[in-house]
Amino acid sequence: MKPANHKAGIGDTVTPLAERMRPTTAAELVGQESLLKENGPLRQVLEGGRPHSMILWGPPGTGKTTIARMVARASGAEFVALSAVMAGVKDVRAAVEAAKARRDMENRATLLFLDEVHRFNKAQQDAFLPWVEDGTLVFVGATTENPSFELNNALLSRARVYRLGALDETGLVDLLQRALADQDRGLGALAIEAEPSALEEIAQLADGDARRALTLLEVAVEGLGQGGHLDRAVVASVAVGGERRRFDKGGDDFYDQISALHKSIRGSAPDASLYWLARMLDGGCDPLYIARRLVRVASEDIGNADPRALDLTLNVWEVQSRLGSPEGELALAQAVSYLAVAPKSNAVYTAWKAACRDVQSEGSRPVPVHLRNAPTKLMKELGHGRAYRYAHDEADAYAAGEVYMPEGMEGRRYYRPSDRGLEAKIADKLQRLHQKDLEYKRKNK
Repeated sequence: MKPANHKAGIGDTVTPLAERMRPTTAAELVGQESLLKENGPLRQVLEGGRPHSMILWGPPGTGKTTIARMVARASGAEFVALSAVMAGVKDVRAAVEAAKARRDMENRATLLFLDEVHRFNKAQQDAFLPWVEDGTLVFVGATTENPSFELNNALLSRARVYRLGALDETGLVDLLQRALADQDRGLGALAIEAEPSALEEIAQLADGDARRALTLLEVAVEGLGQGGHLDRAVVASVAVGGERRRFDKGGDDFYDQISALHKSIRGSAPDASLYWLARMLDGGCDPLYIARRLVRVASEDIGNADPRALDLTLNVWEVQSRLGSPEGELALAQAVSYLAVAPKSNAVYTAWKAACRDVQSEGSRPVPVHLRNAPTKLMKELGHGRAYRYAHDEADAYAAGEVYMPEGMEGRRYYRPSDRGLEAKIADKLQRLHQKDLEYKRKNK
């Protein structure tokens, strides 16, 4: 291995700092305390030397590959790594054959580590099952995606899922300090003097990713030389591209954050709503996607309690389309804060769902004769439109007692306005109309 202060030249292959600092023991691993604490599930595997197949699920840079290597080392198993991005069934079969030979000739187990296992399709995932089943392989898959959605049930039933969390800033700062002090694997030979605020800045930019933190540190000290001084200005100079917070535009982080935004608005929490909006935009979410979702929120969670919400969100969508970012994002913030404080009602949403369920379950009930269209003489002779009461000709423009639902569904109610915002007035009106219907029925028994 090259010394820590070695300067890479053309064609040189210096091992990255993140790889050199890869933990070899549980004590060196930052984060994942719940899994590695005394009597924790992974701690027992490491200390007992009896590995089992597992899925390591968590954000990038949280120790998935490292844990797999530790498990292999603790059990004396051969560590074989494949990437689902590059490998195929042929590579799996080759690994299986080598594992069989290792088992038969050396009486040694094989731990097959498959990074980004979610990239394998169903057939590729199924290829592991016989060899996991008969013990030829201890299978360890790593994924940033929710295994419930991305992995086969057959594979999940044979592997225990461990959820790894993002590293906090305190843990990342500790890791950076360790890398700066380590004379053998880290940057200790450079004797860098680092300001605490600079390390905190790197930890914030890394956003829970240890690999990212170490890479940023390595780039930051590259031009400082022996005994250099690392401050926030140096860190800023290597992060000029603007580091994004953790946000994968399609995976769990994406849907968790849009869910948090929607639920914060529904819960009438404007500050939390603005925070989640800022998080999503900071992470690179398409502002037009958020604008579309806000239109949905306006109908689903506010509805007729404040019909202006729908107009506002449509206008904001138009503003974002015309101005783009960052100018249009202020309009998004305006919409989010308005929706959060607006009166809430899901009455329309609930009514619509109920009506759709009835349509699917009740079959094609015929339109009542008095409601049918009658543009021709024949239709009129068949009675279409006969006895229909024109509401505008009646008192208060309301045909009390008139039936508009199909036969057998009379009296079915879907829309039940809330007592909030404009819907409180709508509810009062519907109650008055309902009383008129009851009076009409009493008079016309």
